[in-house]
Amino acid sequence: MIEEVRRQFREIPGLLEGTAKPDYARCVDISTKYSLKQMVLPVSVALIAPIAIGFTFGVWPLVSFLIGVKIVGALLAVFMFNSGAEWDNAKKLVEAGAFGGKGTPLYAAAVIGDTIGDPLKDTAGPSLHILVKLENILAITLLPLFVTYALIH
Repeated sequence: MIEEVRRQFREIPGLLEGTAKPDYARCVDISTKYSLKQMVLPVSVALIAPIAIGFTFGVWPLVSFLIGVKIVGALLAVFMFNSGAEWDNAKKLVEAGAFGGKGTPLYAAAVIGDTIGDPLKDTAGPSLHILVKLENILAITLLPLFVTYALIH
């Protein structure tokens, strides 16, 4: 991303002066490709875990695993929703004039906190719901295979 931004500053005349527009699409494309590449390992672990548990240990340990996923996922999602919203509210409070208002070091810190908080409450928390559903549907779909071919019954 840094190299792309530097390239645009070198090659697009008037970009430093503010008279030309940067190529936003290229930067978004780089960011999207990198983020999707980084999601391969976590998604693989989420898909392989119920399969490995089901075939290795059988149905009841798989049920325990899925219950744990639901409990931890729900608690983590609630934490993410609430903490993300609190960081957003903290920034709004400082913007309203509390603790010195805009232009203070506290406001700069609140903006950074909001930058972390927005993805927590808007994307990371809701995606946990999808993860829990995905693991449950996968386990239910493969349940007959686990019952028949599990190493430990």
